Amino acid sequence: MRASGTQGYGEAAAVLTEEYEKLDFARVHRDTLHLFPQSPCRVLDIGAGTGRDAAALSRLGHRVTAVEPTAELRSFGERAHADCAIAWLDDGLPDLPRLTALNLEYDLILLTAVWMHLDATERARAMPLVAARVAPGGLVVMSLRHGPVPPGRRMFEVTGDETAGLAAACGLRLVHRGARDDMRGRAGVHWTYLGFARPA
Repeated sequence: MRASGTQGYGEAAAVLTEEYEKLDFARVHRDTLHLFPQSPCRVLDIGAGTGRDAAALSRLGHRVTAVEPTAELRSFGERAHADCAIAWLDDGLPDLPRLTALNLEYDLILLTAVWMHLDATERARAMPLVAARVAPGGLVVMSLRHGPVPPGRRMFEVTGDETAGLAAACGLRLVHRGARDDMRGRAGVHWTYLGFARPA
């Protein structure tokens, strides 16, 4: 079954890989880096794309699993970051069947520019599955894209309030909320950054 929100990504992979890899990990995550564990830990990157973030975290000593449903992006990431110890997984939201079957927990879960690809029903279905993968004391860090939808893509308007409500219902506490203009200067595009913690 095709993961929700992947429409248009395979077709545009050649352009997207260049765009993604040009963006610096620290700059992308500057608003939430203070939340990231400093000691090596278990990291899950859902919707990892080309593996830019997964590779950066791997180089910091973290044990990283990168979940990416778009074959073209995943294949590029495996080649481009072959020097990094990343466990790649062909899986996707909202149901994450392969990840769920592993029954593992992670200290940091990233969903970078991913959540807005799910409609309201899918978001409600996905949040408990994501929350179930958070280790005690662990974190979920998300970014939500707002603004015009690129041609050929599937995106929905998602608010920080709705997302925080879904997370709270799954036992995750809001520890960070911020707003930011688009790094690439696209007209009308802006972002919400959220951090959630599971009690230890």
